[in-house]
Amino acid sequence: MGVLYEAAVFEMARHGLLEGRGGIPWIWLLAGAAIVVLVFWALWSRQSVWVARIVWALGLFRLPALIGGAFFPDPQTQIATDFFLIALLVVLGNLWLLARAGWDL
Repeated sequence: MGVLYEAAVFEMARHGLLEGRGGIPWIWLLAGAAIVVLVFWALWSRQSVWVARIVWALGLFRLPALIGGAFFPDPQTQIATDFFLIALLVVLGNLWLLARAGWDL
């Protein structure tokens, strides 16, 4: 997931899509890297079902934007719907694996 988001920020910055969306690209890259490190550390060090469940629940908040971008795109958007569709598949796979970690006993 982290690699997907870091690559998306990099490509969006390269194509000038972040300028109107709030921020300097390197800040987004650093914030994304910090989140990746924090989630990895929490899952690895705690090895708790509750950490996996919390990360899973937070991941659910990504779905509305990805579904909207994939199936109901804004005519003004410069981002291809394929990007949202692939991101949706990756997020659903990630949620599936987190659900297995959080609820399979």
